[in-house]
Amino acid sequence: MVGGAPAPQPPRDVTGRTGRNSAARGAFPLPRAMAAWELVLLALLSARFGLFTSAGKMKIVEEPNTFGLNNPFLPQTNRLLPKMAPSPISGPAHLFRLAGKCFSFVESTYKYEFCPFNNVTQHEQTFRWNAYSGILGIWHEWEIYNNTFVGMWMREGDSCETKTRETKVLLLCGKNNKLAHVSEPSTCVYSLTFETPLACHPHSLLVYPTLTEALRRKWDEAEQSLYDELITEQGYKKLLKEIFEEAGLLRATEEKEIEKKNKKLKSLEFETVEKCNKEYKKLSEEIIRLKDLLTQHGVVYERNTAENTSAEHIIHKVVTAKPSVLNGSKANEHLREDTGIWNDTF
Repeated sequence: MVGGAPAPQPPRDVTGRTGRNSAARGAFPLPRAMAAWELVLLALLSARFGLFTSAGKMKIVEEPNTFGLNNPFLPQTNRLLPKMAPSPISGPAHLFRLAGKCFSFVESTYKYEFCPFNNVTQHEQTFRWNAYSGILGIWHEWEIYNNTFVGMWMREGDSCETKTRETKVLLLCGKNNKLAHVSEPSTCVYSLTFETPLACHPHSLLVYPTLTEALRRKWDEAEQSLYDELITEQGYKKLLKEIFEEAGLLRATEEKEIEKKNKKLKSLEFETVEKCNKEYKKLSEEIIRLKDLLTQHGVVYERNTAENTSAEHIIHKVVTAKPSVLNGSKANEHLREDTGIWNDTF
């Protein structure tokens, strides 16, 4: 109390307690509780603009992108579609175990995938919406040099201006099965190097052992003709090429394939009336022989008619065969459909 007047009392809060910061709390009230929609909005903004991301480095996992043609959710019609089926598996038998497997190699922003005896594909590793993915070739034929398998040709890949993409895969000795190198020597023509322990033996890629006995004889005859100077070097190479095509190691040209089909059709035709009559006579004699054989076994031969073609009727004829035949002097003869124990002599 100063001069008889009561001293001013400090302000009291609602609880009746004095406090120096009560006025300040009144001037700056605590924020009210956030509404639910505000919390949701804050979460969306933080996810969109990274408001609460840490300052550390982000780990990047390199995986094939899912944009453009790589997108697995696109309709199947937009995925990679080969123009043709791969050629049949051929070549050294010990390489057949590679069929059904695939090997990849990343070069710059592209991932290459080699599937032996199937195809070669290329996938662009980028986040562009139209990232490139395409077929660089489909298994076509072998590359043969000095009578040795040196590589695999993959042809008829995706279109590239006025031609199609193609790839030659060179086979080299290596400790593991892997793609070791990829290059593009010329536009839309690719070269891949595939290392495998299956190519390490000095005789592992020779062509001659993979051929059939008949084709080996043809090769031997060609070698002898060349040695005797009956054919030229060019003629010898032509014969070898025909042997490789017959073995399925090289793919014959479209014209040759058509020619082969025509030869097969011509083989079913009769060149002259005389030949036709001769073949007709042979067939007639064969029919007579078969009729006699049926008669010997008690099987009555009848023409197929509407009243006489049921299975029960035929079975009845066979079952009621003459028992004398079973114990007769012709015990060494029997029908091919018989379940008897006699030797087949015709």
